[in-house]
Amino acid sequence: QPQLVESGGALVQPGGSLRLNCTASGFTFSNYAMNWYRRLPRQPPGKGRELVAAIGRGGVNTLYADSVKGRFTITRDDSKNTLYLQMNDLQVEDTAVYYCNAPISGSPLWGQGSQVTVSS
Repeated sequence: QPQLVESGGALVQPGGSLRLNCTASGFTFSNYAMNWYRRLPRQPPGKGRELVAAIGRGGVNTLYADSVKGRFTITRDDSKNTLYLQMNDLQVEDTAVYYCNAPISGSPLWGQGSQVTVSS
């Protein structure tokens, strides 16, 4: 059964760094672009998860939200079926639950989420 499992979330001070991992199983990971989303603690009603970063097949193309450009890096290791999000210079406003996503047509796949809290 297709599954995504995130790990790496933690409490970190402003200016700190974290790396989130997302391990995939049950589907051919290398065949899909992959995304990281986040849900902010006070998301306005009706507003869903925010796209943070995306990476294409083979890792050649990447895309970032303006709010994280220059601080976050999305990568993938297809040999390990794993997606990564390196987060540097974390700010309080980065506090959120982070989700990896496989946009499988007709049945998008989501992980369970990983809490990142940035606080002094």
